[in-house]
Amino acid sequence: QVQLVESGGGLVQAGDSLRLSCAASGRPFSDYNGGWFRQAPGKEREFVAAISWRGRSTDYADSVKGRFTISRDNAKNTVHLQMNSLQPEDTAVYYCAASSSWNSNVNFPHAYNYWGQGTQVTVSS
Repeated sequence: QVQLVESGGGLVQAGDSLRLSCAASGRPFSDYNGGWFRQAPGKEREFVAAISWRGRSTDYADSVKGRFTISRDNAKNTVHLQMNSLQPEDTAVYYCAASSSWNSNVNFPHAYNYWGQGTQVTVSS
């Protein structure tokens, strides 16, 4: 199995940028599709972005399209989420996830086999 560790979260102001990273160990991250989800207090975990195992396909939630970019570096066993133009509504714990399959369920948590522990992103107005 694969272990995932997120990093890069923090406290920023509206309009700022952050780059989250997810490092995999145990198995090559290239064996999996990668995803980012987020969960705000009192809300369900929601899909943010996903990337196929080679990086040829990506998918984004409508709320982040044009602002967030998911990428991966399989040589370094990492997946990244570049977040620009951050807004207070982006405040949440961000989770990295790995999935063995790429299909229409890629934006649902149940499609993912492994999860990181999460990293907090707080955007002040």
